[in-house]
Amino acid sequence: MNVIDLLERRLGRFAIPGLVRIIVGLNALVFVLGKLNPAFLAWLDLDGAAIQRHEYWRLFTYILIPQTESFLFILFALSFLWMIGEGLEQAWGAFRLNLFYLIGMIGTTLAALAFGTSFSNVVLNLSLYFAFAWFFPDVQVYLFMILPIRIRWMAWILAGLMLLNFIDGSASFRMALLASLANYLIFFGPKIVAQARQRQRVASRRRQFVEQSIPEDEPLHRCVVCRRSETGNPDLEFRVGRDGNDYCLEHLPKAL
Repeated sequence: MNVIDLLERRLGRFAIPGLVRIIVGLNALVFVLGKLNPAFLAWLDLDGAAIQRHEYWRLFTYILIPQTESFLFILFALSFLWMIGEGLEQAWGAFRLNLFYLIGMIGTTLAALAFGTSFSNVVLNLSLYFAFAWFFPDVQVYLFMILPIRIRWMAWILAGLMLLNFIDGSASFRMALLASLANYLIFFGPKIVAQARQRQRVASRRRQFVEQSIPEDEPLHRCVVCRRSETGNPDLEFRVGRDGNDYCLEHLPKAL
């Protein structure tokens, strides 16, 4: 039993069913309130100086700020987030999804406060997307609502973009990015390592099999006495002696 299993056994009753649905609803509410009063969003973002002034709600409310001002895009983004949440809760159960989201939120918050780099809720939502791609890689979505693409390929594209940002970013940005993805690394890191080792073992066994395989031009039978084989002597017949060696009929031991 691993740590997550132990936590679920002891704390599972405190899980919030439909957590992502609640977050989606609050995002929609904040979007509307932000349209009515744009200054409202400034009271919710992750501001380290404001937190030091005891505005502690910012440690949580930044996850509710939509990252778009477009009605069309917010509809697409929230419906997509809803789908991801439903899929993950089905695959994991409410407790593990709650724990995954909580660890991601803590990592993002600590990264912003410790390294001065804020990812808002973008990386947190991306971690949910990557988790969904792990469980449902063949689900098809529409990129820009036009181009059909499987979840797995979209995840690889996003991972590639994040890797480029990681390479080009400063040391503090890299540490902040890793901290923000702590939930994904904790839940899936061991599985990724195990799969990589398994692929390495399979590749090694395949190489050994190829190295030990009989070459195509190697004859199937060769007489241990005269060294003739069926290659070049198609009329020869061979038998296997008690000693396990091949013999042509001419040199076949009498005691076979």
